Amino acid sequence: MSSRRTFLAGAAAAAAGTAAAAETAAAAAHPAAETAAAADGGSDTRSASRRTVAVLGGGVAGLTAAHELAERGFAVTVYERRALGGKARSMDVPGSARGTRRPLPAEHGFRFIPGIYHNLPDTMRRIPFPGNAHGVWDNLVAPPEMMFARAGGREDLRGPIPWAGDRPAALTPDELRRALTGMLETFVRLPAHEVAYFVNRVLVFLTSCDERRTGVWERTPWWEFTRAARMSYEYQRILAVGITRNIVATKAEEASTRTVGTLGEAFVFNVLGRGADGPPDRILNAPTNEAWIDPWADHLRSLGVEFKVGWTLRELAYEDGRIGHAAVEGPDGAVHRVTADHYVSALPVEHARRTWPAALRAADPMLGRCDRLRTDWMTGIQFYLTQRAPMVHGHVNCVDSPWSLTAIQQAEHWPREEFAARYGDGTVVDCLSVDISEWDAPGILYGKTAKECTREEVAREVWAQLKASLNDTGKTVLSDGRLHSWFLDPGVDGLGTPNPTNEDELLIHPAGTLYDRPSAATRVPNLFLCGDYVAVDIDLATMEGANASARAAVNALLDRDGSAAARCAVFPMFRPPELEDAKRHDRWRYRLGLRNVFDLG
Repeated sequence: MSSRRTFLAGAAAAAAGTAAAAETAAAAAHPAAETAAAADGGSDTRSASRRTVAVLGGGVAGLTAAHELAERGFAVTVYERRALGGKARSMDVPGSARGTRRPLPAEHGFRFIPGIYHNLPDTMRRIPFPGNAHGVWDNLVAPPEMMFARAGGREDLRGPIPWAGDRPAALTPDELRRALTGMLETFVRLPAHEVAYFVNRVLVFLTSCDERRTGVWERTPWWEFTRAARMSYEYQRILAVGITRNIVATKAEEASTRTVGTLGEAFVFNVLGRGADGPPDRILNAPTNEAWIDPWADHLRSLGVEFKVGWTLRELAYEDGRIGHAAVEGPDGAVHRVTADHYVSALPVEHARRTWPAALRAADPMLGRCDRLRTDWMTGIQFYLTQRAPMVHGHVNCVDSPWSLTAIQQAEHWPREEFAARYGDGTVVDCLSVDISEWDAPGILYGKTAKECTREEVAREVWAQLKASLNDTGKTVLSDGRLHSWFLDPGVDGLGTPNPTNEDELLIHPAGTLYDRPSAATRVPNLFLCGDYVAVDIDLATMEGANASARAAVNALLDRDGSAAARCAVFPMFRPPELEDAKRHDRWRYRLGLRNVFDLG
């Protein structure tokens, strides 16, 4: 997800100053002429004109792959164990509806679709939505401001989200230094020498060549790169710990500088009006399923995609140098043999690698390296309010909260009928959606980690930490009297027991793990991988990465199949031409064993 993790990349980049969008490629459908066979549970559904593909997983990666394949004439069946949309979906709070109203909307965590994304917005434009000229993409709205909320009486840092829009700024090192310094001094309010030092570190990364990024910065933790140990508590909390804990759900002492820097770089360019699909901060104007996932599934059905929800992949059977079949457990508990011409594994890595038997791993050692990839907990909880809280009109990062909380009051950004008239029992007016990024630190209410708490204790602890960050300067932002109810992601189970589990962990990026991420094409001729763990241009595990990897997987499948269909457009991260000379100079210095010219140590 997780995409919401990139909110703090945007916030940090905006605090720090925080591929020009290519034309959307036409995705022409072109059925392959060869005969294909697909069997599900032993039933023969042979087609004389279309090649068959089993897409195993119905999250953002799986739906993207199905979308691209169906547009190109393939017969696609998506197998999803739980619900379409995966971690990106919204869900109903059971038993919360009254009368004609819908159930209260809940989610794994708030959706965040920043302007640095290009692949995902391209797909969203191609999903029809009634009344929208640009499909579900028109359901994106831009919150106007953000806040770093401080605890212990410290001043909260609140401000508008900067964006140059159609007035792009120059990106020379001198102009970047001036822009970043000015924004940091205005928003973050650190000591002048720390501002200057951090800006210098940003310039080091921005002008580093690709070889230095992969050879040095990938192996350097962000804490070390930013020299956080030498700096003030404020510097550490905002620019070191705050960024890494909330973006990549890992510790600053571990997080790869290449990962953190790549996202921060993209947000800097976005804020300055370069290489952006839109404003730096964008969310959906309704619950995710209403605004995006349900229209997407409907559109895919219109293209002929078949969905089998409640079907769980157990194993990919490797036979005679290929995937012979997929063993999939159906809703009846029986295991069925699914056969197709091609298989696209679109499961999260922690689930996907369980389905790769020894013979398959031996056929492609890249699969075995995925065992070294690490995941962590980052999970959402929603608080339903009977009165809207006087909060910032956008995201808030509770910088000092032990559980690294980020939040947004959602319904004020939904330009539709009143929340109370549409959802719940008629008394709820808004949903405060909160992400918990740190599950292994003691809280302030019970002194226990989130994993050690019961679900009820987690809710009480998060509420207490929110109030500690928002109510500490004399103004009551959150009051117990406004709290109607709460809902914690059901993917988390066993809290308060010795063995808590999380069905929706997120890939994290400790230094050096880039080299363990696989490509979309495997050595098995009819197996392809997609998901936010697959190596693509955007380094962080996000919905954008899931979408881009699915496009790469489909292109690899088309190549293997000998298809003449148009290849999917895969949009790279923006690279400003003004910095290319500096990067070429740095490549020369790197090959000579010299530091970057801006690197003062």
